[in-house]
Amino acid sequence: MSESRIHPETGKVLTRAVREQTVAVGSLVRSVAVPGWYPDDDSDSIHSGADLRALNAAYVELREAYAARVKAVRKKLRLTQEEAGRIIGGGRRAFQKYESGVTPPSDAAVGLIELLDRHPEDVELLRQLRVRSAATGQFAGPVTMNAKGSRNRRRKLAAA
Repeated sequence: MSESRIHPETGKVLTRAVREQTVAVGSLVRSVAVPGWYPDDDSDSIHSGADLRALNAAYVELREAYAARVKAVRKKLRLTQEEAGRIIGGGRRAFQKYESGVTPPSDAAVGLIELLDRHPEDVELLRQLRVRSAATGQFAGPVTMNAKGSRNRRRKLAAA
């Protein structure tokens, strides 16, 4: 007979078990077996610190691995940390934080990092877009006038 207990908030019966949990940092994903007290459904479970050690270790490992990946992609693109922060986003010091593992990149930055890793030739397109937006103070397409005399801003993606 398996051990069971009652969840202190939901009142559901919990059984001691091990379930797979997914840990993701950037584009890296890992599945980890996590022991704990689980209900029959996907609602709240209870874990001790010891139960969460493997999950926390996987998170730390993925965070370090993704920091190294960000650095490798930046070097492949032959960008300085400051230039990568301007082109990909996050600001002047962003890549210093990403590469040290202090701060993970935003989802948008992860998307651009992964795209540029697969298509490094597109770094020049991003560089031109950022230069244009810095010069105008906006990241937008040409301005036209509508029938009422108001300005319309059309946003266009550059042809790939």
